[in-house]
Amino acid sequence: MAGIGFALRRLTNRDDLIGIVQGYTHSAIVSSGPWLFTILAVGSISLFGNYLTDQAQLLNFRLILIYNFAFSLAFSGPVLLVSTRYLADMIFRKEVEEAPGMLLGSMLLLLGAQALVVVPAYLFIFDLPPDLTAAALVNYFLVTAIWLVNVFLTALKDYRSVTVAFLLGMIVAGSGALGLAQYFGAVGITMGFNIGLAVIFFALIARVYAEYPYRITRPWRFMKYFGKYWDLALAGLAYNLAIWVDKWVMWFAPEREVTSSNFISYPVYDGAMFLAYLSIVPAMAIFIVNIETRFFEHYQRFYRDIEHHANYARIEANHSNIIQALLMASRNVIVLQFCIAVAVILVAGQLFELLSIPTLQLGIFRFGVLGALFHVLLMFVGIVLAYFDLRRTMLLIQVIYLALNGLLTWATLELGFAWYGYGYFLASLLTFVLAYALCAWNVGRLPYLTFVRNNASV
Repeated sequence: MAGIGFALRRLTNRDDLIGIVQGYTHSAIVSSGPWLFTILAVGSISLFGNYLTDQAQLLNFRLILIYNFAFSLAFSGPVLLVSTRYLADMIFRKEVEEAPGMLLGSMLLLLGAQALVVVPAYLFIFDLPPDLTAAALVNYFLVTAIWLVNVFLTALKDYRSVTVAFLLGMIVAGSGALGLAQYFGAVGITMGFNIGLAVIFFALIARVYAEYPYRITRPWRFMKYFGKYWDLALAGLAYNLAIWVDKWVMWFAPEREVTSSNFISYPVYDGAMFLAYLSIVPAMAIFIVNIETRFFEHYQRFYRDIEHHANYARIEANHSNIIQALLMASRNVIVLQFCIAVAVILVAGQLFELLSIPTLQLGIFRFGVLGALFHVLLMFVGIVLAYFDLRRTMLLIQVIYLALNGLLTWATLELGFAWYGYGYFLASLLTFVLAYALCAWNVGRLPYLTFVRNNASV
């Protein structure tokens, strides 16, 4: 699944500055496209929407978007990870004829399963006008569908199409939402935003089907993977729940807001954390272009030489190369993300003043940046564990992260406003330390795992 990373690395290896800028820009969009798209589009809508409609309409739109992103991502985890594993196995076997069918089957499963929850929620829990309810449901299913199509993006090599899709979608979403806002309020904003999402979705899915130009066959064959990789499915669910659990806990804060539509939120915490997440975009971009590709080369050589009956000395040398690659990658990511975090924390005051963001969010934002530092490192450790098929270890780590993020956030909630943000930071830090230790221990005994523990014939 690291295919697009090699294409981007060739672009950055060109002997000019433009190639480097283009490579990392494409990589940032591939790795964080939905998040960047949402932040920029919503930011522009909020900035100019004040002149076109009232605050209540903008608030309804923002809350619909927050709820849809939160719950669509949280409950998509099992299908996303199992689909990723199924596609990766097909690519490894060079038998990708069933990829179009798998995409269709997983899309129907994902949308159908979530419809059983989201449709009753919007009909019976949230008190919205019928037209806004319909627009919110369309938004939910479009966001969910884009999460799934994202699974295929790193397997593609046409990074330009991905970038164009997100940029075009953002422009259409922003202009469409603003154009309809003055006439239809929250309904117009949501529908305009939905048009932009639809542009992204259909552009990406067209590119996927162009990459795999085969007839749709056996759309439900991937379902057997849920039985075989149940631990991977649960790990995906636990991780995506862990991303959002601190926000849900903070919705019970004394300072929370409850709208007339029955939406609950705490904008001070939510807004600070969303901005903090932007600090990890450079690390995500570098991971795809440099780190994952270099690690994958050593990883592939290790297993390829074993398949070709390499001697013990060669296996040990390859094992050492993997360890060195991971150590160098760890150093590079930690140094990069630490420098970004420190710089963002130091300029946060001036940045908030420039963007007219309430200073009430400043402390939460700073701890959010520190938490995001260890969160992104934890994410990379999880990817390494997935490469070595250490699914039970992944599941254990994600369950611990979910529990710590929920419990520590609740504890800081009880301590009062001065402690808000500590819970997410401590949960990310402690889980990363545990995950790194488990990853180092398992990678250190990789030959044993390969020949004994993961050997089906033993």
